Amino acid sequence: MSHDDDYADYAVSEPGTRTRFAEGDTDDRYDGGPRRGGRVSPSRATVTVMGVVVLLVAAIAFANRSGNSTDDGENTADPGTRTQPTAPTGDSPVTTSTDGIPSGFPQTAKGAQSAAANYTVSLAGAGMFDDDERADIVRALYVPDVAEARLSALDKVYDEPDFLQRIGLEEDGSAPTGTTFVSRVNPVGTSVKAYGDDGTAKIAVWYSALFGLAGEDSENPVTEGWYTTTYELRWADSDWKVSDYTQKDGPVPVGRDQTASSAEDMAKAVEEFGGFTYAR
Repeated sequence: MSHDDDYADYAVSEPGTRTRFAEGDTDDRYDGGPRRGGRVSPSRATVTVMGVVVLLVAAIAFANRSGNSTDDGENTADPGTRTQPTAPTGDSPVTTSTDGIPSGFPQTAKGAQSAAANYTVSLAGAGMFDDDERADIVRALYVPDVAEARLSALDKVYDEPDFLQRIGLEEDGSAPTGTTFVSRVNPVGTSVKAYGDDGTAKIAVWYSALFGLAGEDSENPVTEGWYTTTYELRWADSDWKVSDYTQKDGPVPVGRDQTASSAEDMAKAVEEFGGFTYAR
């Protein structure tokens, strides 16, 4: 499937959103000047941007595509590993890291959950757009017998000029002057789909993702999406490593009628607020 096919598939599934713009802001994507409140239909540009958001977060899944279908089955893990809806999961925070990524998770169901949440932050982060950082991340998080093949596939995805142009980045993956590139994942929860004493685990991570270019002249403003990624993990080199995974959209909450921040405020927030790791 070509990238254009991916854009078409994702774009048609994106529903309309209710958006209020900050006072004084205009949005040239809509005829008739600024919109503040009321339900609006997304313009072609908006749909394209959201399609890119999904493609970005799904880039690794695209590279990993192996004919696996999306997992919509029930949780088959032992009842003892399941969590209450509002209860946090995981063991005490790990104290070690590899290339800035938390590592040394315990070989337990909770350890696998913490590992999967942390790995999601790195695998969908802005670092994946830098050649050297991407290599470090993939080699640190994938099982050794898979890492190099995955890295080669991912290099083709992230270095493709057309892909970078569509999301507004320069050919080297950097943000245009005057803008800040945002690709940040915020895990909401994890679920154990399967856990075995043979050193394997299947963990689903539900998360929101911020993606876009923050800046006054940005044509791809920072937007939000919701996804669930289910990881196949394997115990290797005394830690949990990724062997494969699948992804699907949602669950997506109903958006509130909040005023969208100005490009200046969004850029300031991105610079001011650092992201989290999720070892716990």
